[in-house]
Parts: sequence; structure tokens; C-alpha cells
Amino acid sequence: MLIRQRESRHVPDIFLRFCESHRLAGIKARKRLHFAFENYSLPYSKSFWLHQASLRDEEYIKEAKSNVAQFVYTMHRVGKVVPPKRHILKNISLSFFPGAKIGVLGLNGAGKSTLLRIMAGIDTDIEGEARPQPGLKIGYLPQEPQLNPEQTVRESVEEAVAEVVNALKGLDEVYAKYAEPDADFDKLAAQQGKFEEIIQAHDGHNLNVQLERAADALRLPDWDAKIANLSGGERRRVALCRLLLEKPDMLLLDEPTNHLDAESVAWLERFLHDFEGTVVAITHDRYFLDNVAGWILELDRGEGIPWEGNYSSWLEQKDQRLAQEASQEAARRKSIEKELEWVRQGAKGRQSKGKARLARFEELNNVEYQKRNETNELFIPPGARLGDKVVEVSNLRKSYGDRLLIDDLSFSVPKGAIVGIIGPNGAGKSTLFRMMSGQEQPDAGSITLGETVKLASVDQFRDAMDNSKTVWEEVSGGLDIMKIGNTEMPSRAYVGRFNFKGVDQGKRVGELSGGERGRLHLAKLLQVGGNVLLLDEPTNDLDIETLRALENALLEFPGCAMVISHDRWFLDRIATHILDYQDEGKVEFFEGNFTEYEEYKKRTLGADALEPKRIKYKRIAK
Repeated sequence: MLIRQRESRHVPDIFLRFCESHRLAGIKARKRLHFAFENYSLPYSKSFWLHQASLRDEEYIKEAKSNVAQFVYTMHRVGKVVPPKRHILKNISLSFFPGAKIGVLGLNGAGKSTLLRIMAGIDTDIEGEARPQPGLKIGYLPQEPQLNPEQTVRESVEEAVAEVVNALKGLDEVYAKYAEPDADFDKLAAQQGKFEEIIQAHDGHNLNVQLERAADALRLPDWDAKIANLSGGERRRVALCRLLLEKPDMLLLDEPTNHLDAESVAWLERFLHDFEGTVVAITHDRYFLDNVAGWILELDRGEGIPWEGNYSSWLEQKDQRLAQEASQEAARRKSIEKELEWVRQGAKGRQSKGKARLARFEELNNVEYQKRNETNELFIPPGARLGDKVVEVSNLRKSYGDRLLIDDLSFSVPKGAIVGIIGPNGAGKSTLFRMMSGQEQPDAGSITLGETVKLASVDQFRDAMDNSKTVWEEVSGGLDIMKIGNTEMPSRAYVGRFNFKGVDQGKRVGELSGGERGRLHLAKLLQVGGNVLLLDEPTNDLDIETLRALENALLEFPGCAMVISHDRWFLDRIATHILDYQDEGKVEFFEGNFTEYEEYKKRTLGADALEPKRIKYKRIAK
């Protein structure tokens, strides 16, 4: 259980109202409540405060100390200032009970990663106090973990279980020494007992099984692969595997689902659900937050706002909160209400959404509708009107070296479709986009685009931007008026449509967070005004508000989109079709969203089909 934050400046009013409404007139009672509120991080429900007010002094002190002793981590008035004198975190006071599962939400740049670095003890230049329980073992997964490039994957992972590995080696050495003629049996027996105690405590005789199971679940590269040769995503999966095998008391996870496919995320959900320790996770994966989190901690303008419940219940509470705030929140509330409507529909209602989008394709192309739509938070400029023929793939085959990525793939994309493309990293999803855009050629078969099709591509590589330029300069090229598709509009207005408002347009690209770079990347590449979008991992590093805005923009886009993503919530909201990359070059095309496809796989192949396994490539015969 996460304990609610105190906001010191509101304490007098809170207690005056509470004490007056419950006739707690005694000065001692008021002082006691105020003291508990300020120092012990306890929740201020009606029953709790009435109970506290009724206790005798010695009972109160005993109970307060008992509660404090239970916390595995406490933060008292923690603040963090970053140049130039910006309070990224302000006066945050939180406490955590063992076993709490907390999801951290907030806009990009709100201080989520900073909060985890503080809790991990890495960032100590803070105001206030952040204190773990003595002896607490904390495991931290940063966004860019540092691994030894000289090691193999196996060597790196085994470091997490070094005590067991060394005990197994030591036991083998003891057994070998028993055969020596001058063996000291008493000494060897003592060593044997010590090693066997370690092995038994960690189920060490099944270590290889544990390692293989974890490697399969997270789809690790081959054991012999060098860390130096791995992609950023592969390194993150290795680091996550190491961390889970270490079995800490508290897990601090910064975007743990990034670079994991859907099956691996589902496995991680089950692991964390059963994990007995405390979990604090920054993630934009909303199904993950629904299935794992018991609390949501929202960081908003420097303050931490705890909400009890999972993501769906947070949406309900957030909608109610925004309803009470000023009109400047109207756009955010509109976006939240659209997602909340989808959540409330239930599974059957959600499944009909994809078909409804295909049916209202003509309405989406209506000029008046597009004008109304330009008030949304994020705007994807429309291209020319699509004809009946969009994309046709026939008997496609593609290999790299001796690995077959795509074997005899055929499908047709209808007007208005949004195709979600899923599958393990390295399976060949981005290769399909490169063949569609003419950057690569298939080994056999064909890809045919309709005569009216104009592609707009957004890749997953965001390093090509100039870090010295401002946000506005990077998108506009310094022009006051930009051509966006077939129309012209003021450049600052266009950049603003990607949630870069006012002074944010003057930020240097090099100062942006990962999510802000993602938004900038979208703004820069979508200005061509295509009518068929090729989006390669557009959701990576985006905060949930931007994700929601992107979903709404795609749902209202009067064209087609093909989207590579591992985000199941995102795919359930937008996808009309799924293209699934499987083992040995097999790729399946399915009409429906992600959940419908999972149900189809379970019906036809059994529950085992949903379990993650390391990808197998079909070898091409010589």
C-alpha cells in the first residue's frame, strides 16, 4: 500500500475542517493529528483520524512507532531543483509499505526518472530526506543500463546469481578434493555444508532451468552473444533479466516494458504480480498499470499525487478532478474522456470499434469534420484522398544472410485500416516498411501501392535531429509559414499541435527528454501530409497523455496507418487489423484488434501459444 502525500501548506485547513466536522475540539487532539500528518505519512481517512484522536498518549506513541517501522521507504519533503532554478520535484512526502505496487505517471520532463534516481540513492543532491529501511536491498533498472561490453550475455546474467554460481563451482572443487590422498575430510565437509546451504536456499541445482526460463521469457539474445554487439533494446532486456534474478526487496523500474514484445510484457506482469517485494515502475503501458499497479503516483507540476487503484480507476478519478479545474484543462479532459469511454465499453464494445472506423471512413474525409478535428491535442495533417486500392502484398519473401524473415506473405490493406504490426525484435517488422518505401527489395513476390497513395514514414531512430537547434527551428526550418500536406499554416501553430506550447518551442533539442524527442520526431516527419502512415515504434518514450493524444489523432485520421508497436492498449484502441511476425518466417494477417487476435490464437493453438519464447529463424538451404 502506498501512503498519501502530505501538502504542508494545506495542513491547517484540512485539520480545521476535519476537527470541526467531527467535533474534535481539544487542542491536544488537533496537535496530535497535525503531528501524525506531518511526520508519519499516514492516510487521512475518516476512520483513521477518529481512531487516532481517541487514543491515549501512550497508545498513540506506540501505534505511531509501529506504523513507521513497517515502512520500507520514506520520503519527507523531498525537492529537486535543476538549472535554471526549476523545481522539478517539490515538497514530496511519501511512505511505502512492503508489497506495494506503484505505477508512476506524469508528462515527459515531470521528474519521474529523477524520482527513481533519488530512491535508488544515485541522486543525493536533493532537498528533504529520502530514506530506505535499514538493510533494504534495492534493485534499479535505468532507461540506459550500463553493462560490461566485454562479457557475453550468459556471463552478464550470471553476475546476478554469482553467489549460487560460485557455490556450485566450489562444491565441484570440494568433490574433486575428496579423491586426493591427503584430503582433510573435516575441512572439506565444512566447506561442502556451507556451499550446499547456499545452493539449497536459492534452488541452485535448478539454476540452469531458471536462467533458461528467464531468457526465454524476456527473449534474450543467444548466450554467447557479446554485450558490445547488442542493440540498446537487447541490452535493456539483459539488464532486466539480471535484476529480476537478483531478487531485491524493492524494484525501481524505469520503463521496464520498453523493447519487450506483448508476450514478454504479459510474463513480466505475472512475475511482478507474484513478487512479494515493493515495486515502483515508470511505464506508459496501460494494461501493465491495470494488471500490476495497486496505486498510481502522478507527478504534476512538481507535486506527487497518489491515487489508490489501477490505471482505469485513476482515469475515473482524474476525469472527476479535471472537471473541477479551470477551462485550460478542457483539451486534456476531452482526450481523457475519449479513452474513458473506450474503457467503459467492455471487451465486446471495444472489439466493434475497428469495424466502426472502417464504416465511417467517408465521414473522416469530410472537410468540415477535419476542421472540427483541428481542436484536438495532437493533429496528424491529412493527405490526398485515398482511392480504393491502398496496399497489396503478394507472395512476399525476404531473407538476411541465411535467415528467412518473411516466407510467402500475402495480404491487402483496405481503406481506413490501421494495421498493428507485432512480433519479437529482429523478426523483420521494420524491413517490411523499408520494402514498402523502396529502400529495400524483396527476394520474391511484390508490394503494390495504390495510385493515390502517398507514404509518410516515422522511424524509431531519433538521433538524426540537430541538438543545437530549438524545437521550432528543427520542425520549421526557420519558416514562419509551412506547407503541411496540401495546405499552409503558421509554423508555430503546427509545432504547438504536438504539445510544444509557448516557451517550449524555444527549448534546445539536446535538452529534451526521450518522450519530448518522440513528439518532435512525429511533428517533423508527419508534415509531408501522407495518406498512408508507416509508424515504427511511435509509442516509445511517450508519456501517457501524448500516447492518448496520438491514439485519438490516429482514430480521426482520414487515411490508413501501419504501426509497429508492442503497446497492447494502444493496439486495442486503434488497430483494425494485426500483422503478427512469428517463428521461421511465418507472418499472419488478422482482422481485429490485439485482444481479439490473442483470443483467436488461444482458441486455435492453445494457451501455450501466448507464452514468450526466443525467436527461431528458418535457415535457407544452400
